[in-house]
Amino acid sequence: MLAVAVLAAGATWWLVGGGSPPAAGPAASSGASSGATSSPTRTPTESPTPTATVTTGARPTSTSVATAGTGRLVTVPGDVAAPGRGPVTTVRVRVEQGVDVDEADFANQVMATLNDSRSWGHGGRRSFARTDASADVDVVLASPTTSARLCRPLQTFGKLSCRSGRQAVLTSYRWVRGTPEFPELSVYRQYVVNHEVGHVLGHGHEQCPGAGRLAPVMQQQTKQVAPCRPNAWPYP
Repeated sequence: MLAVAVLAAGATWWLVGGGSPPAAGPAASSGASSGATSSPTRTPTESPTPTATVTTGARPTSTSVATAGTGRLVTVPGDVAAPGRGPVTTVRVRVEQGVDVDEADFANQVMATLNDSRSWGHGGRRSFARTDASADVDVVLASPTTSARLCRPLQTFGKLSCRSGRQAVLTSYRWVRGTPEFPELSVYRQYVVNHEVGHVLGHGHEQCPGAGRLAPVMQQQTKQVAPCRPNAWPYP
């Protein structure tokens, strides 16, 4: 049976579009002076609409997104050994019930991204193993309503992803719709996984280093890539 847990917001938060990240490790209090209580610098103007369609790769024909799921997270079952060398980081993949996505396919996309040679394990720095038990990193895909609750006190409006404690919280709004900053939906998905897991691993935001250059993966590319070029990888 799939493991199910009632959602509870973590004690520290880190937003795609927030301030400086808290240090990796045990959660701090919600009053920590890490930029955690600031709101995103720009409010999205689109509103989620009922129903959802999720596809792999190219941008889906339908970009409608269900506003809310059931409010419960399902852990994708199974254990997959780390394929590379270096210290092992365990990852648990969880999906909110009611989000229209193939859970196993989502987990495979997450792990394929993290174990790509261009990701955080580059050069043997680390390797990622998937588990359905307690893990170093939780990658969560949740509806706009639930992701907004998980990311509080940050105001994500359900349209921005965040780091909350050891959770990389991805909103289904962007998983389905992507962002105009990324022409390819698959590349955006790789970016948001690497970016939010990067925060859990202790990496902070970076700025565009110059016009025409690849954006650092820790740049807030969901909001704006220019004058850099889109980039999904820590080590492209």
